[in-house]
Amino acid sequence: MRWLSDRALVRLRRVTELPDLTGTKYRLVEEIGRGGMGTVYLAEDTPLARRVALKILDQDHTPKELSARLLTEARVLARLEHPGIVPVHDVGELADGRVFYTMKYVRGRRLDQHVEETLPLSERLRIFVRTCEAVAFAHAHRILHRDLKPENIMVGPFGEVLVMDWGVAKLLDKSATGTETDTGGMADGELPASAGSPMATAHGVVMGTPGYMAPEQARGEVDRVDPRSDVYSLGAVLQFLLTGQIPSEAPTAVSETNQGNRPGGTIGGKTGPPRQLRAVIEKAMAEDPEERYDTAAELADEIQRYLDGRQLLAYPESPVVRTGRFLARHRVAVILLLTYVVVRALVLLFGGR
Repeated sequence: MRWLSDRALVRLRRVTELPDLTGTKYRLVEEIGRGGMGTVYLAEDTPLARRVALKILDQDHTPKELSARLLTEARVLARLEHPGIVPVHDVGELADGRVFYTMKYVRGRRLDQHVEETLPLSERLRIFVRTCEAVAFAHAHRILHRDLKPENIMVGPFGEVLVMDWGVAKLLDKSATGTETDTGGMADGELPASAGSPMATAHGVVMGTPGYMAPEQARGEVDRVDPRSDVYSLGAVLQFLLTGQIPSEAPTAVSETNQGNRPGGTIGGKTGPPRQLRAVIEKAMAEDPEERYDTAAELADEIQRYLDGRQLLAYPESPVVRTGRFLARHRVAVILLLTYVVVRALVLLFGGR
């Protein structure tokens, strides 16, 4: 008797686990992501002849326990119509009773993969600003992400930036009982949203990723988790973008290199971020939520000020530095003015001779 290899057995098991899409408008193409409790497949929407990502719970898990959470996650995404958030197309139920939903199929690379290339600092910061804008949009709709990290941010082939994996998102809308709504916890596959193990929101339950989640999240203080918790995670993402290291590994000392006010150069290897940006990171990742930026929008505005060569809220400047920054920002106008003054002086000096 010839025994099958472990690899062959895994492949055979996955083939037998493929969902039966009979009765739906979708045709299965292939598996593209797998988590602890669910799987994301590439499928074809046959009436529209377009490819979509289809998310479904695994057969090993009781639909009654998790289907409601998957449906809630789909509804969260459906509320967030923003260019930086993957849209949900459809939701339904398979013949075996499992709930599924489909979303836009995203081509691209995760942020942690994208920044392996040598990218200009300005490009990294613009990616970060677009990430903040998507999160700020969610916050405006009373939704927290709670698991922001480079692996959950996608950069597309045309520069689009998408915030993925809303499986542990929290809805801040108050229900009739006065409690807050939670989507549960689902870890994600590589591409579209998530599939993972459920968790109830209760005091002492930790949701998020070590190094990226806020201290109040890490302590399980659910009542203290608010938009500033996502701001902390965004600060950790910014630190990763500027140092190439996860926050727990990043050095605390500020490098003296590349300390100019204007964006430029590259960040990588042992090069640290400019002082101004280090101040932004420290403010965003403050231990006390009261000391952080109040919103993701404020954090995005701060980075935009740096890109524009303006003064940052998190980095007080001396009059000399402020004057130098003003001159650098308006150097063309300053040069023209000085040229005019010099020419005018020469005319007055030699014109009467």
